[in-house]
Amino acid sequence: YLIEEELLEENPLKLIDSPKTRRKLPVVLSTEEIDNMMGQIDRSKPEGERNKAIIEMLYSCGLRVSELVNLEIANIYWNEEFIRVIGKGNKERLVPIGSVALKQAKIYYDTMRRHVDAQTGHSKFFFLNRRGKQLTRVMIFTIVKNLAAKAEISKVVSPHTFRHSFATHLVEGGADLRAVQDMLGHESITTTEIYTHLDRTHLRKVLEKYHPMYNGRI
Repeated sequence: YLIEEELLEENPLKLIDSPKTRRKLPVVLSTEEIDNMMGQIDRSKPEGERNKAIIEMLYSCGLRVSELVNLEIANIYWNEEFIRVIGKGNKERLVPIGSVALKQAKIYYDTMRRHVDAQTGHSKFFFLNRRGKQLTRVMIFTIVKNLAAKAEISKVVSPHTFRHSFATHLVEGGADLRAVQDMLGHESITTTEIYTHLDRTHLRKVLEKYHPMYNGRI
């Protein structure tokens, strides 16, 4: 402030480290909780198959909510089982999509999306509402919140919770952290490293398996 006001020429604190803020661990859903939320979707309604495709893709691809609502039909590579995502800073990345999520996306596309009369400027987007407009971030939040409430999940659940769950389950399963970083679109590996702090049981198993003092090599 003093430098901005030109009351000081040089910052006397430039060599002093700022206090480290504690990193809050993200909320993660178990696979059982995710399945429970999926089970709450009423697929007899027109939007049912769409909503199931939304949850499947959030969890299967670890998408940000903005990446989901901006997903274009042309950026789904059905045969290759990849989607092209436009992330932060307008950076593109290719993310593999699981066969279950891909199948549900195809069901939604065939039964609802291709029959919706898209409004001008919205035809390129994969997820539309019944009026033919691109879904909003608020709508995705509402869908997720309602499903979590119906599933009686006490955790604070948002669309981003599926992204956290995606990354956590991969790391717990032994996935390479660099690969997870690429799929999430993190610029720095330190952002991805938070997922290594979530499951101490997994870390113990890794230590016992690979450290020579634990596995009898020493």
